[in-house]
Amino acid sequence: MKPFLILQLRPETQAADDEFAAFLAKGGLRADQVHRIRLDQADIPDDLNLDDYSGVIVGGGPGCVSDDPADKSPVEARIEAAVLGLMPEITARDFPFMGCCYGIGVLGFHLGGDVSKAMYGEEVGASTCQITPDGANDPLLAGLPPTFDAFVGHKEAMQELPKGCTHLLSSAPCPYQMVRYGQNVYATQFHPEADGAGFEVRIGIYRHRGYFPPDQADELIAMCRAADVHVPEQILKNFVTKYRD
Repeated sequence: MKPFLILQLRPETQAADDEFAAFLAKGGLRADQVHRIRLDQADIPDDLNLDDYSGVIVGGGPGCVSDDPADKSPVEARIEAAVLGLMPEITARDFPFMGCCYGIGVLGFHLGGDVSKAMYGEEVGASTCQITPDGANDPLLAGLPPTFDAFVGHKEAMQELPKGCTHLLSSAPCPYQMVRYGQNVYATQFHPEADGAGFEVRIGIYRHRGYFPPDQADELIAMCRAADVHVPEQILKNFVTKYRD
């Protein structure tokens, strides 16, 4: 099989390594079946050819595409520019893509949609998602229950469905939890790779990044340990299974 290209947007090594391990474990992948690029450390090669890959997976991160460019650090600006630079070819070719959390902002921004902090931000925790009628017919959601919990924590969100997108998953606090552009370009607002242990790691790392009051960290960690969140990983596994061959 061709490898999957995994682009990581987290500049914190512990968070990036934990996320990468989760992508491998939950996607059913080995390290030799992927090409990992941490965009805080390396640029996307000028000669990168999407035809060399089965698909592209983009991880989450603490940045927001809707933030004022003047407020972004040089590293955040470089990371965002790099991943956005791939989106024209990905969407034009309808190339297999899975954008997780930050990835839905990247896709929506690229498509000219309204991505902002006006509404639909969600505090760190488990959010109940519902499969839409269109989602019920999507192969990445095959075999999933009609409702399930997923880990979230985001300040910005799609405010409306961008043109050309199909609405696959919703939740009461945030309507656009998963969308598809064309037939093969997917993005989720939640973290399909995250389990309780992984989210506990992120709570520790991002406790001072404005997602929650720092003194609530222990309470949130207890929530992660008690939460039954396992269905979303099947979406990532379905993506890998669908496109690996």
